[in-house]
Amino acid sequence: MMIGISRSLSICRRFWKNRSGNFGIMTALLLPVSLATVGVAMDMTKLIEVKTSLQDAADSAALAAASALSGKGLTNDQAIKLAREFMAAQIANSVAAQDGVAGDGTVSQELLDKLAEATLASVERTPNGSGNIFDVTVSGYYDVPMTAFTRLLGYETVRLNVSSSSQSATSDTKNPLSMHLVLDRSGSMAWNTTNTYQGTCKKKYGGSYPCTKYYTKIEALKIAVADLTNQLETADPDHAYVRTAAVSYNSSMQTPTKFAWGTAAVMTYVNNLPADGGTDSAKAMQTAYEAIAATSENKAHEAKNGESNPSKFIVFMTDGDNNYTSADTKTKATCDAAKLKGIEIYTIAFMAPSRGQSLLKYCATDLSHYFDANDAAELVAAFKEIGEKATETMTRLTN
Repeated sequence: MMIGISRSLSICRRFWKNRSGNFGIMTALLLPVSLATVGVAMDMTKLIEVKTSLQDAADSAALAAASALSGKGLTNDQAIKLAREFMAAQIANSVAAQDGVAGDGTVSQELLDKLAEATLASVERTPNGSGNIFDVTVSGYYDVPMTAFTRLLGYETVRLNVSSSSQSATSDTKNPLSMHLVLDRSGSMAWNTTNTYQGTCKKKYGGSYPCTKYYTKIEALKIAVADLTNQLETADPDHAYVRTAAVSYNSSMQTPTKFAWGTAAVMTYVNNLPADGGTDSAKAMQTAYEAIAATSENKAHEAKNGESNPSKFIVFMTDGDNNYTSADTKTKATCDAAKLKGIEIYTIAFMAPSRGQSLLKYCATDLSHYFDANDAAELVAAFKEIGEKATETMTRLTN
């Protein structure tokens, strides 16, 4: 019996002292741990990147909702819906696509709905004098898929949570603005666009009949300016924050309007514009710049609404080329001076040739301020977008 025990112990000692084959055993034991460690390191880097993208999405969604509440008059429910859909779209485009959820490059409605369900938003509306203060909070999560290595540790996904808040206000914290329109009324503005409407035609020997007519460029311009002024009126119904003026030009500058509260004078001026003559924008742009940059314009706002530094815009539109390149040079010099003064310049090339387009691209504050309108509908859309952007500046975001 003792001999058997001694023999067994001797065999065990020899087994433990024998190193042959131990590397394979240790490798088999440690390989899963090593792979999992590599996976965790890779996924940690990914989690940091996704967390940053999620936070950016939440910040953008909160800011968009707060701005829309004060700038566009959204209800609480509309703002909440906007925030959830905005954040979902941001995540789908920046995060979900990387994880293969939308690998075909498109974003399905099913994916957007799923991401929107993971987003929560709330709005608190507090009376503030004659207006309101809006506090928006947006929070959400995203389940980040782990690599196969990390799944060895039992983690299929890791949930990341983010939250953001923003505040905006109306009425008592409105930023005032001054806007000067510089409008082409040259002979080519009498030409037809490709857009039609149902009008009335006269018969040769008396009477009339319904017929299809084409909008002329000058008619389209009047409709577009009306849309713009309606937005300004909606944003400032009491005429305490918005001042407007206009000047038109053909081969020479026409008599401009003076800056006035509201938009009535500008709309009357534009509705009476004929279309004739050549094209020279130099003097009209110079006149608009001098009027809007004048100290008297700041003082008018300070006396009315207490703000001595209003937002300032020039809206410059043409449908052609200046008759002389010297007019381009002078116009560009005026645009340079306006930009140095912090005046934003929006430009609209309305079915314009290449040289006219080049001038307007140069004068625009940046390419987001330049519009290339190829028909009446696009002209109206351009003026509408300018109105939306201008009135958004009337809302001061506090966060």
